[in-house]
Amino acid sequence: MAASLTTGRVLTLCKQFQNVCRISSTVNAQKCTSILSKYQSTLNREKSPFVALSRFSPSSSVSQCRALHTTISRRGIEEFFDLPENWGEATVKSGAPWTAKQLRTKSNEDLHALWYVLLKEKNMLLTIEQEAKRQRVAMPSPERLKKVERSMIRLETVVKERETALRLLQTGQEKGRPGAWRRNVFGYVYWYRFKEYAIPWYMNKRYKRKKFYTPKFVDPYIRLRIEKHLRDKARKANMKRDTETKLKEKFPHMKITAS
Repeated sequence: MAASLTTGRVLTLCKQFQNVCRISSTVNAQKCTSILSKYQSTLNREKSPFVALSRFSPSSSVSQCRALHTTISRRGIEEFFDLPENWGEATVKSGAPWTAKQLRTKSNEDLHALWYVLLKEKNMLLTIEQEAKRQRVAMPSPERLKKVERSMIRLETVVKERETALRLLQTGQEKGRPGAWRRNVFGYVYWYRFKEYAIPWYMNKRYKRKKFYTPKFVDPYIRLRIEKHLRDKARKANMKRDTETKLKEKFPHMKITAS
């Protein structure tokens, strides 16, 4: 009720002001302007409680707050399966795996994002493979899993290359954990990674139990192991050569790749 009365007063005052401007001179117009300003100040003082509380209305409070930020919508468990248009297809088109040359041109942020994309794709393909085994059907385009695994291996190799280059610039060490090539009791050479101990090595009984040498009586067995390795290598080379010879006799126009 008070708001409607206030609106009626303002409209009446506007009409009176228009009539005064049409009839009176410039001096009278200035007097009316002063009267209008005084009247508006009195209206502001006599404002009803309802109009005063309108400042705290929900619409004004929402406009003063920032908009609610939400992430984009995601799918549920169906992300572990292929797209619906590929269901029932014998073959699914897929691109070539990422090469190391292509990955070296990417930034660290892009490689980080690409790793999770490939991991998500791998989980989806493993789910499809398991579902195909359960239904005893052939998995559509199983080569996609190998492509993803090759891409992930190459991506990890590129990241390790960058970490090694950065470590060489900062510390001058190639390995992330320093170590040395050592020989064990059986004559095998392996990379021993250094560890931190609370006491010196000559007082450490656990460290002294390790034998970083090969006894003399093991030397004949090392020679036999090397001979066995060379014999196996020669046997595989002979089998490959014999197979290629038989194929050449059966298919004269076959091209044999250089080994």
